[in-house]
Amino acid sequence: MVKPVKFAHVVYQTRRYAEMIAWYETVFEATVVHRDPALAFLTYDDEHHRIAIANLDLLKPGGGGADDRGAIGVNHVAYTYASVADLFDTYLRLKKGGVTPYWPVHHGTTLSMYYRDPDGNRMEFQVDVGTVADAMAFMASDTFAANPVGVDYDPEALLARWRQGESEAQLLKRPDGPPAAIPVEHGMT
Repeated sequence: MVKPVKFAHVVYQTRRYAEMIAWYETVFEATVVHRDPALAFLTYDDEHHRIAIANLDLLKPGGGGADDRGAIGVNHVAYTYASVADLFDTYLRLKKGGVTPYWPVHHGTTLSMYYRDPDGNRMEFQVDVGTVADAMAFMASDTFAANPVGVDYDPEALLARWRQGESEAQLLKRPDGPPAAIPVEHGMT
């Protein structure tokens, strides 16, 4: 069985956006890699981001106050695989067992598939698209600022390309397309 090579990041949803960013900057001595009114990405080590913070006041307006635990908390945790082959081996093994991703998305920094466990906890299985320096440069770009979520993709179509022997570099290239639609089951719509 192929296993992830590392824990990648955790995403928190909050109605205390600025306070949460400041807390993680202080407690982890984290650096903000990208921040806009809806999303912030922070790192404290050699990963392009270890923590992401989603501002529910923009992403899910009309909710309760800052202490309403309804949507506040962990959105998902992410695990990195060593290669596209490892990600697809896992995809095929899980699919055979009836477990399919609810959201395949190319974030630009990662090629990702999101899954839910029986309790609805969400996790992201991903492959890094390039180096950490590449990811940090992309996260500082106008392209990322215009679309920090990414582009949806069809895992079966990408799997077919992989089986035909297309290079990993080509498979990891971010596709053109409209910004991904965040699925309702992802908790931020």
